[in-house]
Amino acid sequence: MGILDRFKKKSDQPNDQQKPELKVDATKPMQEKPDHVKAVSDQNEKKVVKKVKVEDRRSKTAKSNVLGVLIRPLITEKATNIGQYNKYIFEVAESANKIQISQAIESRYGVKPQKINVINNMGRQVRYGRIMGKTKNWKKAVITLPEGQSIQIHEGV
Repeated sequence: MGILDRFKKKSDQPNDQQKPELKVDATKPMQEKPDHVKAVSDQNEKKVVKKVKVEDRRSKTAKSNVLGVLIRPLITEKATNIGQYNKYIFEVAESANKIQISQAIESRYGVKPQKINVINNMGRQVRYGRIMGKTKNWKKAVITLPEGQSIQIHEGV
């Protein structure tokens, strides 16, 4: 029988490799893919479906940038004196810019700064016995707040 099977038409033979047809029930609603699916590709079709959950990406980056921006408030004689002009001085991260500093002040103290001045302080040469060294570079920011608003930094000083 093996020899005669070779001469039969292919349409006469049952084809186990054919894909069964999908039955669609019109009464059931179609299920959507979850929002966390970023990209799905279908092998038969050469298209890529992208479904991205809509978010405010700026708020995500703002939260991550706020954490390490403000290092500490500087409580010095000069900083205390300019407090009467609604100005406050903070030590900030060296990589921080004015936008990140503004977002950090707003999220931590709930006050939107009116103006920010940034000063880079270079480390100076120091000597410990015979060994020469250098103090670290650091950055400070002078924050100017609008009239009538203040920050409670100097409590207990």
